[in-house]
Amino acid sequence: MTDETLATPVRLRTTLDSVPGYKPGKPAAAEGDTVVYKISSNENPYPPLPSVVEAVHEAVATMNRYPDMASSELTHALAQKLGVSDDEVSFGTGSVGILAALIAITCEPGDEVVYAWRSFEAYPIVTALTGARSVQVPLDADARHDLDAMAAAVTDRTRLLIVCTPNNPTGPSVRTDELRAFIEKLPKDLLVVLDEAYLEFVEADDAPDALAFYREFPNVVVLRTFSKAYGLAGLRVGYAVARPRITKALRKAATPFGVNDMAQKAAVASLAAYDELEERVQALVAERRRVVEALADADLNIPDTQANFVWLPLSERTEEFAGVAKDAGLVVRPFAGEGVRATIAEPEANDRLVDVVKGFVGTR
Repeated sequence: MTDETLATPVRLRTTLDSVPGYKPGKPAAAEGDTVVYKISSNENPYPPLPSVVEAVHEAVATMNRYPDMASSELTHALAQKLGVSDDEVSFGTGSVGILAALIAITCEPGDEVVYAWRSFEAYPIVTALTGARSVQVPLDADARHDLDAMAAAVTDRTRLLIVCTPNNPTGPSVRTDELRAFIEKLPKDLLVVLDEAYLEFVEADDAPDALAFYREFPNVVVLRTFSKAYGLAGLRVGYAVARPRITKALRKAATPFGVNDMAQKAAVASLAAYDELEERVQALVAERRRVVEALADADLNIPDTQANFVWLPLSERTEEFAGVAKDAGLVVRPFAGEGVRATIAEPEANDRLVDVVKGFVGTR
């Protein structure tokens, strides 16, 4: 077909002109005899547990039927694990699906969503699609949330504020004392979303207990996912813990049957097998610690990461490094002009990352 026949006079929303496209991590392409590692998407490198695979296989047999729209079994299992009621839990297609619904139920066109920047790159996308306006507050010199500046950015048009902890892509968590002081100074009708996609990898003593904050502050919502620590990235299951009124609204805004039956069954099986999953999480945390220690003498100011990745603040050399890494068989996630995020993966991939970084930037 020609460009002329592919054209259409249909009018699309002008909002789309300002919506950035999401940039997924590139797949690992074979490079001759070199084993290529994809460390660009913060995926769990371990394969699914046998019990989880079995649950998915059983669900496949009924894929001709719609899933349970209420995710009843998963809702009850998760609520019991978290110590909340079923009416406080809702699900979506990954935590980003839930976040999109949260913005949809709180924001009218022209309202504001405040979040740190750089942070998760889906934030400006899901915000703009509602017609709301992003208010991006720069991270501080340590690549952490500047909570004072974020509080100062709140106006009477702000409807939702996101705290990504640990922050993606830089890694640091916020601290308990600063988060409490921050929330206490915010308007009580402002929805505060604590995005904890990487919660299970946190080992900092001063990191907040988000569920405790949720119980203390009625305007707090906790956002989590089964994609990272649980290793279900391909099945897309995220959830929110919120007051029943918010949960009811989220269920209204959710895509009908959005969380498929295989995803629900896999998540239930994962909750039952969490002790096994915890061993894998601890192995990845140990690997993260090893990588950070190995890079301690690199000529870089690497932030204190509490996630399953490290941030390399390479500024104008970011794209150059991504090319060097690619040549070495590593697919990383570059953010042009800012830095590179590299997932903690198999030990062999981590060893190669350390060698490539030191060879690129040198040591002190």
